[in-house]
Amino acid sequence: MNSPVTVYVPRDSAARSVGADDVAALIEGAAIAAERPIRLVRNGSRGALWLEPLVEVETPAGRIAYGPVNPEDVDGLIAAGMLDGAPHDLRLGRTEDIPFLRDQTRVTFARVGVTDPLSADDYLAHGGLAGLRRALELTREQVVAEVTESGLRGRGGAGFPTGIKWNTVRNATADLKFVCCNADEGDSGTFADRMLMEGDPFTLIEGMAIAAYAVGASEGYIYIRSEYPDAVATVRQAIEIAYAHGWLGERIFGSDLSFDLFVRVGAGAYICGEETSMLESLEGKRGMVRAKPPIPALQGLFGKPTVVNNVLSLASVPMILADGAAAFAAHGVGRSRGTQVFQLAGNIARGGIVETDFGITLGDLVERFGGGTRTGRPVRAVQVGGPLGAYLPVSQLDLPMDYEAFAAAGAMVGHGGVVVFDDTVDMAAQARFAMEFCAAESCGKCTPCRVGAVRGVEVIDRIVAGQDRSKNLVVLNDLCDLMTEGSLCAMGGLTPLPVRSALQHFPDDFGGEQ
Repeated sequence: MNSPVTVYVPRDSAARSVGADDVAALIEGAAIAAERPIRLVRNGSRGALWLEPLVEVETPAGRIAYGPVNPEDVDGLIAAGMLDGAPHDLRLGRTEDIPFLRDQTRVTFARVGVTDPLSADDYLAHGGLAGLRRALELTREQVVAEVTESGLRGRGGAGFPTGIKWNTVRNATADLKFVCCNADEGDSGTFADRMLMEGDPFTLIEGMAIAAYAVGASEGYIYIRSEYPDAVATVRQAIEIAYAHGWLGERIFGSDLSFDLFVRVGAGAYICGEETSMLESLEGKRGMVRAKPPIPALQGLFGKPTVVNNVLSLASVPMILADGAAAFAAHGVGRSRGTQVFQLAGNIARGGIVETDFGITLGDLVERFGGGTRTGRPVRAVQVGGPLGAYLPVSQLDLPMDYEAFAAAGAMVGHGGVVVFDDTVDMAAQARFAMEFCAAESCGKCTPCRVGAVRGVEVIDRIVAGQDRSKNLVVLNDLCDLMTEGSLCAMGGLTPLPVRSALQHFPDDFGGEQ
């Protein structure tokens, strides 16, 4: 009998949403009918979302990709010899040679789409746990120093140096410390956290275990948004497997590290992406922003010193410890070291995940990787950094993707979301949406955000309607100043960013020149 052919069909929720489960079942059935034994692996998505469901077949020449494969394509593919990597209209060649994937620098996402997300053997075979094992050979101070020297900054959007945060928690005196992963990924056009959790959950678990060792924590929580049921299920399964293999629990690998890890599911509040709101929610309270100081690193979950990091920040840590700080810092530019996982969405021909060094231009992401707009019309605006990020015109597409360059341009990289709009977009409507979004998602604790956003919607409506336009523009600018300076957190503080950028770059949409 022939040895089984390994076939990969993604279990990622994006792929499942376009029929990956049906494709997988039909491939199994067609292979049985053709008397061809196969080993079906449900891997994570490679991130080329316009090609999903993307089916890969292991051959002597490497993994051969076919996509997008619809259920009705399966019989024809099997008959044409897909299980041998044969030619077909849907054949894309070797997966690693697809230009969208070939031109990336996969560090955090190195295993996503390559391995079975819930196979401990697969994880180990692809370098898993090398970072944790090395960390446990170092002192806690050395681990923190390694993360600091790597230049890793918070990938959740704030860009705060991870090593400094860890060192603060390490130096804090307490009988109990926590590590919390904020996976409440609520920004429009972002999905990297979800894809990492569904495609390589052990990387996140390993990163959290390293963080726990570095700061002296014994308990961890992954706070996942309720809109991600597949991620919740996958991470919970991965945690069970990690316990079974001794990667979590008491005296991990015979060291003095004991670390317990739990999943908690959010109730759908955008504000819980802010770290102190997330901590309130973890404590069973309403998700509302805390005043700072004290900072969570000193008084966080249940008043104890707490590391709060984003999924991508924690998932970067295993590579830093495995390969050394210098290897990570060799990627990127200036103070933006390593790689960033950019997410291309909106009106774009090739949406998905692009992991590459900081410093790539916005235009390269949108045009070279994204292929321009899906409609074929000219790009008019690109919003980077979520619903509270600035709208950038085509004249700024040469802007390099790094924290300082974006800050100097009055914008922010944020969580790496890139949402594209063509020339049919109404930018006044987009500015209004920013205020409307803030009004809906504000926790209500501070007046500038709670009331300011509601007034912002009203003022923009008056401007667009031509009512006392000049006076209302003054009012809108004053309101933006107040929200920026007076809001308790970034929710209200950043809402003026998309509004002001739309006014600055697209004044005609508001009824005239500024």
